[in-house]
Amino acid sequence: MPDLRGYGQTEVTPGRVMLDEMALDILHLLGSLQIEQAIFCGLSMGGQIVLDFYRLFPHKVKALIIASSDARGETPESYQQRQQKAATIERIGMKQHTDDTIHQYIAPASMKNAPVYTHLYEMMTTTTAEGAAAAHKGRGERRDHLPILPHIHVPTLIVVGEEDFFTPEPIARLMSDTIPGAQLAVIAGAGHLPNMEKPEEFNAVVYSFLKKL
Repeated sequence: MPDLRGYGQTEVTPGRVMLDEMALDILHLLGSLQIEQAIFCGLSMGGQIVLDFYRLFPHKVKALIIASSDARGETPESYQQRQQKAATIERIGMKQHTDDTIHQYIAPASMKNAPVYTHLYEMMTTTTAEGAAAAHKGRGERRDHLPILPHIHVPTLIVVGEEDFFTPEPIARLMSDTIPGAQLAVIAGAGHLPNMEKPEEFNAVVYSFLKKL
């Protein structure tokens, strides 16, 4: 599982990081690991990066798992909201941003689940504000991937939490209905991070998908 630019142990790229830049980073990582083809699983922003990767390098993709994500581009209104969020993160820092928004990422029941809440809180607050802001600015410029969905010809699984605040079920269903043969799994009781909130259910869905490949 790679650390993307500005996250984990990967250095921050100041300013703005485009999603197709991150897709290129993954291509170089595959090359350094001598991996010719892989199954890609991306959540939220990761799902958008996976779609960019497929657009650029479809021959490298054996199958796709896209969780809690959105293939659509930004609207003028959401673009402004994305830029405002980046500016806010730069101004107040990740701790305050986390305190203000963490409830949007996980379902109400998960907010009361100490291990889930603590894990997410640590992940968010230890991310650099500069790195998170650069990613948000890049996401504001992201492509509309709806036109490529009918041309995805690898097995695809779409996963969404039943209580996802950012990318609710209709957005997931738009992808699963448009990608030929795609499967849709809705995880009950989960928000935007079903892999963390309901790991047993999420893993069972993924494992069932992988067994059929």
